[in-house]
Amino acid sequence: MSNTAPNWLLQPDDPAPTPRAPAAVEYHRVYAGGKRRIIRGILAIVLVFAGLIGFGQLFLLGARLIDTEILGRAGFTPLQQAAGALSLAALIPYCMLLQRLLYGVPAGSLHSVAGRFRYGVFGRSLLAFGPVLLIVIAGGFLLAPADRIPWTTVDLVAYFVIGMLLTPLAAAGEEYGFRGLMFRVVGGWTRGARPGAVLGIIIPTVLFSLFHGSLDPYILTSYLVLFGSLAIITWRTGGLETAVVLHAVYNVTALVLGTALHVDLGGALNSREHISGSIANLIPSAALILITAAAWWITRKTGPARTPAR
Repeated sequence: MSNTAPNWLLQPDDPAPTPRAPAAVEYHRVYAGGKRRIIRGILAIVLVFAGLIGFGQLFLLGARLIDTEILGRAGFTPLQQAAGALSLAALIPYCMLLQRLLYGVPAGSLHSVAGRFRYGVFGRSLLAFGPVLLIVIAGGFLLAPADRIPWTTVDLVAYFVIGMLLTPLAAAGEEYGFRGLMFRVVGGWTRGARPGAVLGIIIPTVLFSLFHGSLDPYILTSYLVLFGSLAIITWRTGGLETAVVLHAVYNVTALVLGTALHVDLGGALNSREHISGSIANLIPSAALILITAAAWWITRKTGPARTPAR
């Protein structure tokens, strides 16, 4: 597919050759080669989940020690929220390191086919899709009932700062782990690019959705749509920038509005498997489907983005 037609989402951030990365290859096929390297891929996936769990437990342990031993606090606190966000952000360099060690591919190629983070794509995606998703998620709070608990002014301010500064990094960490490294791992297991895209979208989406711990049909469907949409957009745009924008807006809006409305965030996070969803959970899903369709339409002549021939 040609990659020369004008495109507001991708131009002028044209793909560029990446040292030691295959030329004229789509984003998810960078690890593909003469051998499928399935054992190595399974190892990579196991290490991604190990990092996800290990960093989370390590950072949360430190936060709880500070809360209990120094601050004398119990329950879910802003410090624990910050620790969780930082543990996810740690996946960004961690996945780049795994890519380098397991596949010999430069770290920068995990950003995009350009071998770098395309700030132009990021900015245009934020302006085009961010406000729509923000409004839709905010509207969902009007329909979704939630338990209210009292918050101190200090906690509210702390959650706001964490939401604005650290939550976007946490969302990006999940993207680099699952729409980045794992998408490439599974996408390289097939002989062709299109089957690789389908497999690379489905397997990480299902695994990451189930990892969130809820089998409620509404909540699980919302996860499947969210992560599936982000994977499709990553494939079509040849990089993680747009997916990072959507995931960050999704999470930041939910956290900031949740604290503003005094929602019991700790209770919601610790009892996901027992929470019953509703049709309100699918409102953002409908918006994400429309955004994914728009991204597909925008990139119909230029996507999936590829690195050019050398």
